[in-house]
Amino acid sequence: MHKIALGLLSLLVWCALAAGQSRADDDPAFLSVGVGIYDINDDKRAAEMRMEYRFARNFWIFKPFFGASGTTDAAAYGYGGLLVDIYFGPRWVLTPNAAVGLYHEGSGKKLGHVVEFRTGFELAYRFDNRSRLGIAFHHISNASLGDKNPGTELLAIVYSVPFDSLLK
Repeated sequence: MHKIALGLLSLLVWCALAAGQSRADDDPAFLSVGVGIYDINDDKRAAEMRMEYRFARNFWIFKPFFGASGTTDAAAYGYGGLLVDIYFGPRWVLTPNAAVGLYHEGSGKKLGHVVEFRTGFELAYRFDNRSRLGIAFHHISNASLGDKNPGTELLAIVYSVPFDSLLK
């Protein structure tokens, strides 16, 4: 599953480069908040909440981001990584992303290691004020760093607001 997600991310990055659709210089930094379902593919389901800071500055086509999430089972995950914004016209943005972070299982699902990798994407609608409302799907796995690697999937609704508008 991890190889499929990495392959899909590579394909999307290549498509963005080929199409020349980067509007990243146009976008501000974002504060993103989300709520969703943790472990949608198994029996350890819990509610998940997340918050991310997405930088405005590009490094080639990539933007760094960092965030934290927690579940109603007291699992916690702090992470940082890179994302790419791929625009489909002025309104729709597909954002594949990958991150690495530290995981605390709480009373939730045991993922097999404290170091976990997150890959996935978000599809969002972009409003006139540049805020975004989207749906995100992610896979978290330890990439076989631990003896066990059950992984998990998350589905969330995410709202991203330009960070500078919060400071006004």
